[in-house]
Amino acid sequence: MKSKRLLVIGLTWPEPTATAAGVRMVQLLEIFKKYEFETTFVSTASNTEHSQDLEAMGIATHSIKLNDASFDSFIENLQPDIVLFDRFLTEEQFGWRVAEHCPHALRILDSEDLHSLRHARENCFKKGIPFTEAHWLQYDRTKRELASILRSDLTLIISSFEMELLQRAVRLDTSLLWHLPFMYTAISQQNDWPEFEARMDFLFIGGGLHAPNVDAIKHLEQEIWPNIHARISDAKCYIYGAYLPDAVNKLHNPKKGFYVRGRARSVSEVMKMAKVCLAPLRFGAGIKGKLMDAMLNGTPSITTGIGAEGMHGEMNWNGFITYSQDDFIDKAIELYTNKTCWQKAQDNGINIINKLYHKPRLEMLFMDRIKEIMGDLETHRAQNIMGRILEHHTLQSTKYLSKWIEEKNRKE
Repeated sequence: MKSKRLLVIGLTWPEPTATAAGVRMVQLLEIFKKYEFETTFVSTASNTEHSQDLEAMGIATHSIKLNDASFDSFIENLQPDIVLFDRFLTEEQFGWRVAEHCPHALRILDSEDLHSLRHARENCFKKGIPFTEAHWLQYDRTKRELASILRSDLTLIISSFEMELLQRAVRLDTSLLWHLPFMYTAISQQNDWPEFEARMDFLFIGGGLHAPNVDAIKHLEQEIWPNIHARISDAKCYIYGAYLPDAVNKLHNPKKGFYVRGRARSVSEVMKMAKVCLAPLRFGAGIKGKLMDAMLNGTPSITTGIGAEGMHGEMNWNGFITYSQDDFIDKAIELYTNKTCWQKAQDNGINIINKLYHKPRLEMLFMDRIKEIMGDLETHRAQNIMGRILEHHTLQSTKYLSKWIEEKNRKE
């Protein structure tokens, strides 16, 4: 494939040391760099001290404004061959501008996870009602996200569960979807991981800007950890995560063996020293970066059905998947104290990474699919009549709403 131009429109600047979304974006950028794309990354957000140094990766960066015609001039001058939207919100904000000013560019949406699914589950959880697919389909955010998928030429889906859900419940054409999970080099059986006897304590890791993580930490401290600590009194539980809210920081209690540490200097370092990763997630979507990190560092994990969803196919889990609080506690203790069980779980994690997340295979198939669509983009779009209808109405509605806001801002 000849050198082509890629424009990535990010909702935020990627922070791979803080969020799984940041890891995901850096992996995508690395693939396109490997295949010699001239890449530009733009965002309306502000950089932070923890943002990835994209320019050091050979990626041009640019700040853009929302509801501002300056983006039109920018993209007309850049003339990208591919535009990648990071989350459906950026497609809503900029998709119509890309379609109008750069109509021949391939438009790819990276869903990260199905945001509507995560929010619908959270909504049901907080109301104390069972989650159903019918509830998800009636959710306004679901309609917005599905419209964004239909307007795009290709949407990257990170979870096999979400891939199946979109095809079964929504009947989306498979030509519009591409299953692309996290990607890693194979793990060698000969590694430098600390052995069972050299590890101590339990660990939870997850960013504080993510509602499922905050809920899981509170649930862990209030309901789960007291029961584990009562049976393994010398064990400690460490909580790591960037941007933890005060409500979580206040849970720090060394007398109870519960330590809130905040941002980890190195995820790999703290994960390798822990004996068991705890992930009592009660709602969420996508595939979980914390559980990937556990497998990548040889740390068995205890999680829920939501936690492991779409991550392991038919393969045995890297520890235990539980469906009740009591089972979670019992299995966490078993994994912590039973060396044979622990080693088997670790081996399962290696097998999952090497079979389902093998980077060379996944990136090659992804690039082949991009090349295939770009080879006949007109036909690909012609077969997606619903997407073209939505694109037409978006240009007539979102476009003029944006222009009205732009004019209002100019006058003010």
